[in-house]
Amino acid sequence: MADSLFEEIVFWVLAATTVGAALLVVHVQSLFRAALLLIVSFLGVAGIFVMANAEFLAVAQVLIYVGGIAVLVIFAVMLTRDVEHSNLGTPVQPVALMLAVVLLGALTYAVVQAEWNLLPDDLPGPLAAVFVETPAQLGRLLVRDYVLAFEIAGAFLLAAVIGALSLVRER
Repeated sequence: MADSLFEEIVFWVLAATTVGAALLVVHVQSLFRAALLLIVSFLGVAGIFVMANAEFLAVAQVLIYVGGIAVLVIFAVMLTRDVEHSNLGTPVQPVALMLAVVLLGALTYAVVQAEWNLLPDDLPGPLAAVFVETPAQLGRLLVRDYVLAFEIAGAFLLAAVIGALSLVRER
């Protein structure tokens, strides 16, 4: 009973942190702070994945979104001029905020009304193998068979960063 209560408390803390950080991303004036709050939101989603026993998705979330995209956004923000004054409010901001609140309400309603059937502990052989062995097989494929694709993607990202740096450097 106490373990279930602890898990529920952790879930609600993660959910509130994730939603709060996401709302602050669109509300704060500073682009740099918005990018940092985006990282907090991504980490909260990864924590929820961990609680749902989706460790592979959590690691992918941290590596791809926090490690790659959010850091790239922070680099882009740091390389822009006049960072403190570049995220000013627009007339569309209240409409976007109201739309976000409506979407949050619809998602909350869908989550509350859904029937959450958990998988039983004694799954049949082939189905159990999918849930147990798939992350290990994906890891082997990504590191062994498709490593060239990752190296090419890394080279493209490096070229994009070098191109972005060359575009914004002082002449």
